[in-house]
Amino acid sequence: MSSVVPVLLLALAGILSGGAYSLHKQGASRGAVGFVGLLALLALGGGVLWLLPS
Repeated sequence: MSSVVPVLLLALAGILSGGAYSLHKQGASRGAVGFVGLLALLALGGGVLWLLPS
């Protein structure tokens, strides 16, 4: 299970960053784009930190 979590977090980060880019291209508010981008960064950070050795 522990080897699946970082893959899922990094995949989620990719989906969210693509969503933020898509929202930006569609002219969404800066708040919505920023919120989705922040979630993408949090997922990316969590995936990277999970992979670091203890």
